[in-house]
Amino acid sequence: MKVPSSHCFASRAVLFASVVFATACSADDPAVQTTMTAEELATAGNIATCNTVTGGVHCHARVIVNSSGLPRSNPTPAGFGPSQLRSAYKAPATANGSSATTVAVVDAFGYPNAEADLAVYRAQFGLPPCTTANGCFRKVNQTGAASPLPAPNLGWEEETALDLDMVSAACPNCKLLLVEANSPLFDDIAAAVGTAADLGAHVISNSYGGDEFAGASYNADYFYPGIAMVASTGDSGYGTGLEFPSSSPNVIAVGGTTLATATNARGWTETAWSGSVSGCSATMPKPSWQHDTGCTNRMIADVAAVADPNTGVAVYGPSTDTTSSWLVLGGTSAAAPIIAGAAGVYGGPIGTGAADIYAHTGILFDITSGVTGFCDPTYYCNAGVGYDGPTGLGTPNGSGTP
Repeated sequence: MKVPSSHCFASRAVLFASVVFATACSADDPAVQTTMTAEELATAGNIATCNTVTGGVHCHARVIVNSSGLPRSNPTPAGFGPSQLRSAYKAPATANGSSATTVAVVDAFGYPNAEADLAVYRAQFGLPPCTTANGCFRKVNQTGAASPLPAPNLGWEEETALDLDMVSAACPNCKLLLVEANSPLFDDIAAAVGTAADLGAHVISNSYGGDEFAGASYNADYFYPGIAMVASTGDSGYGTGLEFPSSSPNVIAVGGTTLATATNARGWTETAWSGSVSGCSATMPKPSWQHDTGCTNRMIADVAAVADPNTGVAVYGPSTDTTSSWLVLGGTSAAAPIIAGAAGVYGGPIGTGAADIYAHTGILFDITSGVTGFCDPTYYCNAGVGYDGPTGLGTPNGSGTP
């Protein structure tokens, strides 16, 4: 199947107590990135980078665009860099993960310049090199072979750049495994997840989703005991339908927030992002570790992180089929690899996934405001004290108590 290049559209509970972002930042990583001002970002337009595919998934990345509706290229980083994310989530200064830990990123289509673009991002922010030559970076197709690799697709390339950069920011010492599925069809993307597991990934990041009913038959393909499986919930807000794999009880479902600096004790404010998808599954049973009373089936999300493109993150990736540059991206595709990278801080099998998080809510910031739609029960789409759909149990708090 040919999908045209287009722009239309992370375990142990203690890992969140020590959620990390890069500690070594260069002089090019100032307290605030200034290529786009906060005011410009707050009013900027954004679009989804990937097409919706019948019988498959679409990625959850959204990119800031210029007045022509094309990805806005910046000469230097704009949006949040690793130091800002570390500050927002109170990450300890010494935790960077282990080179014995592999975080896999699963995406569709090819990205020929993935390693080169990743190198620019990591060098800009003072992160250690992650290359094929030093054994940190590996790219394979959905069968696990180094070639042939799928044909490129610009929207999915931007998604993949976002994923690799956010995992790098969260776990700079982790190894990165990029598994490229032949297409976004469920058969191919599920095969790629299996390959990531077979190749030894400790965490698998999935920043995409498709129709919940169509995806339900692939639920077993996301069940790998001892591997933290992470999935973004989607960017279309409440009432648009849940997506698979985030609706699976086998994954850590990651919703999204709007993040901004503030003069409060934390130094930041965080609210539920209007695009964060949430709700009660129509197909998946309620896991034993989930205790909300308004949904008898699986409820999403479990946790959250920054996703609003207008408070987005700095990414180095393709802005055209032939050019890479600094972009600002968001969507729950930003939140999921941040959580995946946090999970990757701890090597080896890292627990049972979401169950550990529900048992240790003290290591999360409870997000108590923000609305994503109209709903009853109200917690389906309104952030509030304790558990809520858009942000789950909250966002990482490295200063919290497990």
